[in-house]
Amino acid sequence: MSQSFMKGALIITLASLISKLLGSLFRIPLQNIAGDEVFGIFSIVYPVYMAVLILSVAGIPLAVSKLISEARINGGENHIRDIHRTGSILACSFGISAFLVILLIAAPFASLLGGEFAEISLIVVSASLLIAPYMAVYRGYFQGFQEMGPTAFSQVLEQFVRVFFILLFAYILVQQGYSASVVAGGVMTGSIFGALASFIYLRRKFVTSPLRPEADRKYSFRDFKKWTKTILYLSLPICVGALAMALVNFIDSVTVPGQLGAGGAEDLDIAAQYGYYGRGLTLVQIVVVFAQALILPLIPLLSASLKEKDDEKTSLITEQALKFMHVAAWPAAIGLFVLTVPLNFVLFGDTQANEVLAVVHLSAAATSFAVLTTGILQGMNKQILSAGIVLGASLVKIVLNIILIRYFGLIGVAWSTFIVYILLSVWNLWVMKRTISFRLFGNREGRAVAAAVLMGVSLYIPLLWTAPETWGRSMALMFTVLLIAGGGILYGVFLLLLKAVSKEELKNIPVIGPKISRLYR
Repeated sequence: MSQSFMKGALIITLASLISKLLGSLFRIPLQNIAGDEVFGIFSIVYPVYMAVLILSVAGIPLAVSKLISEARINGGENHIRDIHRTGSILACSFGISAFLVILLIAAPFASLLGGEFAEISLIVVSASLLIAPYMAVYRGYFQGFQEMGPTAFSQVLEQFVRVFFILLFAYILVQQGYSASVVAGGVMTGSIFGALASFIYLRRKFVTSPLRPEADRKYSFRDFKKWTKTILYLSLPICVGALAMALVNFIDSVTVPGQLGAGGAEDLDIAAQYGYYGRGLTLVQIVVVFAQALILPLIPLLSASLKEKDDEKTSLITEQALKFMHVAAWPAAIGLFVLTVPLNFVLFGDTQANEVLAVVHLSAAATSFAVLTTGILQGMNKQILSAGIVLGASLVKIVLNIILIRYFGLIGVAWSTFIVYILLSVWNLWVMKRTISFRLFGNREGRAVAAAVLMGVSLYIPLLWTAPETWGRSMALMFTVLLIAGGGILYGVFLLLLKAVSKEELKNIPVIGPKISRLYR
């Protein structure tokens, strides 16, 4: 179990890391090419698209994954075929419906997002809904067989194609002198091309795969009705639970422009200020990749272990996932927080809104745990309760945005995000603890946090006597890269010195793990 879990988690983590690196880091050249106004429009509109995509269909692939995992135990080829086909029909139907709704309300909804500048981008990016839902069901199908390779490759392919066209159209349209709203709309076409490339690959993989079901009877409307009820029962709460991060970003897109506008900001000034906030989210999303990557193999694993009534296995999977997140999230959040000023200068060319970025960076750990624990609850068949928790936290987010932005300005958004993700994490962990027996502490988590803090202090010391933001960007980049590399090495050393990771856990790390484990006495 442990090796299978680690292998699946490693494959999807590496692919998701590459995908998220592309999906986050491309924002840096986008901001440098097109400016803060275009970057701000992108940061406002894209969370809306992601929220609609998740609400429309994201629960369906996860439900397909869960049901196929169970059907492999006591179902059969017919059930597997029926689940996949029903999921595909539902995903396409919801995707087309969502596209038509956005098309009809694009103008008034753009006004809600701060102004007419968002309308073109909304219409263009919503066209991805015609392709992405159907494509995502194929990912869920392979995940149900614990085959993470197709999902991993398709994610990377989608992001490569998407990023290429985003930057290509950004450069061409800026050179042609188009307005910020037109450039932002052109940039959004990258999502269409990315989804199409991923769909073509997954469809071809499915057709030639030995995992393709060989049913011995025809698929009927009766089968569609039967599995539609089952899939919707599972997917509706799952999709709300999967909204954990996307829903918070969606709420920001809807509430922040209005509050900034009430404070006297003009349309494109609102977009620019939102772009500053989006800078912080760019790097946080890379940290969250570890949580999102773990969710994919976790849900079918937890579902299978619960169905087998193997409490020990369920507890072990949960503890492994939480330990992995402690080791990965804390150093990333603390490192981003300490290096906020040089990173802002190196990546975006100035030091605007450093305080806002620092708070957003610090929230990376809470965000990661919120996303991971939400996924664990889904795997524990607590989809409805998980959805209720996410909705409750979202209401808190709306209230905090209105109050904190009114009194503190843009940094109020960052603080509300930080508070809400802490609330989500604590709430989820409380429910998990009441559901199954597992160690919340006692697996050397405190040592991992201590190692991260020591690493952060070590990174901060050189910044007491230097000011990279006053240098040229090239010199500052070299200095910052050296600090990041040094921080990573120091964190590894502190982990070993404090024995935050056991010898057995080290051995599971591919290639270097067995060698490092020999350092333990």
